[in-house]
Amino acid sequence: MSTHPALAANHVAVITGAAGGIGLAVAKRFAALGMRICLADLSQQALDKAAEEVAAQSSQGRQTVLTVPTDVSRIEDVTRLKDAAYQRFGQVDVLMNNAGTAPGGGPWENIDAWRRVLDVNLWGVINGVQVFTPHMLEQGTPAAIVNTGSKQGITCPPGDTAYNVSKAGVKVLTEALAHSLRNTDGSRITAHLLVPGSTFTGMTRRRHTEKPPGAWWPEQVADMLIEGMNGGDFYIICPDNEVTREIDNRRILWAAQDITENRPPLSRWHPDYSAAFERFLNAETADDPSSAPS
Repeated sequence: MSTHPALAANHVAVITGAAGGIGLAVAKRFAALGMRICLADLSQQALDKAAEEVAAQSSQGRQTVLTVPTDVSRIEDVTRLKDAAYQRFGQVDVLMNNAGTAPGGGPWENIDAWRRVLDVNLWGVINGVQVFTPHMLEQGTPAAIVNTGSKQGITCPPGDTAYNVSKAGVKVLTEALAHSLRNTDGSRITAHLLVPGSTFTGMTRRRHTEKPPGAWWPEQVADMLIEGMNGGDFYIICPDNEVTREIDNRRILWAAQDITENRPPLSRWHPDYSAAFERFLNAETADDPSSAPS
């Protein structure tokens, strides 16, 4: 398999949400490739600790790692992040809009949490794309923009509607970004939607003090991101220790067919459709996935 041309020694990656979890794992993998890394997160203290871990993976040490405290919901912070990266390194070859937060709330609950989740998870990505993309295009060099989505932004399970909305927005934005970049003269930038499965990160540690058996480690997601970028994949959908890609595909297809089959929304969780969904998941009703018990 070929290597994505942006993933090369001395190239520069800017990663938000980089002080822990998937962002930190990706930063370490990129540093091991010889890349220079700009880490962005809210806390300088957390960034300092992360920088030491990232530098330990680099043959050139701490001088190749820059930290910039950043609240991605504030476009002025993201602009300052861009300026710092270009001033220090002179280029940006990979932008990973990865910062995220949860929980939000249901349709009529927790409006303040809704705003924070949308500000970080969706507006943080919009800000990153708006601020960095024109400058990356001006470089005229091979580059990549990675946005971290979620399966909850595709199948939209009931529960945390605000989080689902934010990640559905990231999916739509990233699809449009990829299309626009493909149709921009001189563009050598690829876009990628990273869709982790169950992953043991700082966010999930709020619910679990130990890694659940079904969850992946962030490093596994980082490895799959690099593999997907090298393979030219746009949708980089990660399995986990319980959910295979085949199961994900069936769940995604069922969700789309709620529209085409005029079923109730989120019918996967509707009691009248539970048996039909289980049969569909096992490919027993692939020809008639809309059938429901009488």
